[in-house]
Amino acid sequence: MDTQTLDIAAVETYLKAHLPGFEGPIEARKFQGGQSNPTFLLKTPGHSYVLRRKPPGVLLKSAHAVDREFRVQKALAGTDVPVARMHLLCDDDDVIGSAFYIMDHVAGRNFTDPRMEGLSNAERGAVIDDMNRVLAALHEVDVDAVGLSDYGPPGNYFERQLGRWSKQYRASETETIPAMDKLMDDLAARMPKDDGQRTLVHGDYRIDNMIFEAEGTRCLAVLDWELSTIGHPYADLASVIMQWQMPAGTEGRGLAGIDRAALGLPTDAEFIARYCERRGLPGVDNFGYYLAFCFFRMSAIIQGVLKRALDGNASNPERALKVGQYVPVFAENGLRALNEG
Repeated sequence: MDTQTLDIAAVETYLKAHLPGFEGPIEARKFQGGQSNPTFLLKTPGHSYVLRRKPPGVLLKSAHAVDREFRVQKALAGTDVPVARMHLLCDDDDVIGSAFYIMDHVAGRNFTDPRMEGLSNAERGAVIDDMNRVLAALHEVDVDAVGLSDYGPPGNYFERQLGRWSKQYRASETETIPAMDKLMDDLAARMPKDDGQRTLVHGDYRIDNMIFEAEGTRCLAVLDWELSTIGHPYADLASVIMQWQMPAGTEGRGLAGIDRAALGLPTDAEFIARYCERRGLPGVDNFGYYLAFCFFRMSAIIQGVLKRALDGNASNPERALKVGQYVPVFAENGLRALNEG
């Protein structure tokens, strides 16, 4: 299953018929960063677009939902949450072999490493503060006003997500990982009561899923909305902290062991406090549970990435195999967060 190439002629024919103002020819280049939905930069003489598609082949149920990605980003246009401009969604698999959507290419810079080497301390702090601003804005979106009231089912978000990702994990399991088995059991046993908070959530909120100004520190677009739904905002907040607890470097992309103050970066507590201040919240109780949940979900996600690599239809096979090695690491970190708070 080839996820690295694109039928450019078929795309060009389709866009000529369905995208007003489109004029070819197209030059296409695949972005190498993502693992889930293959994504391509489409350059024409007058404009640059991005095509994001489902991978070909047999997929897990409800995974790779490009139609949901398109819908939520289109709904967020004009809100305080920056997103790329959506153009069209094609749900006809016959065009290029799977569903896809077209959005504007947002020119800017993307930080794959939260240490943001090359920036000044003031710039690093400003980037993270804008990341915080956008997160708070996301959780203040009026889902009824933007037409997303039916974007997620009712009920306890964490209970729902635990059930969903446990099934996804079992469907892609390649070996027994005792820490993951225990983490799933413990999360179910210690589930907090539903506190009634119900907001739009991104589902994979981290700095490498954001585009910032090329010369500034303001976020221009949040990307990769595949896991978005109506849910609990603390899952997104904990997702940021989870990423920072991973090892520094190209694989972990975290801040573990880093002297944050020396780089102008906030502590976990400072980031959480600023978020709460922006949303008018007194604080977050039981944060260890939300953090443990995020480690669990990421374990399940990267287990799926590993399975696709072994099956031959990963978006970036070499990186997928490396990322897959982190499944037990995330599971063990989840247990630690749950037990230590």
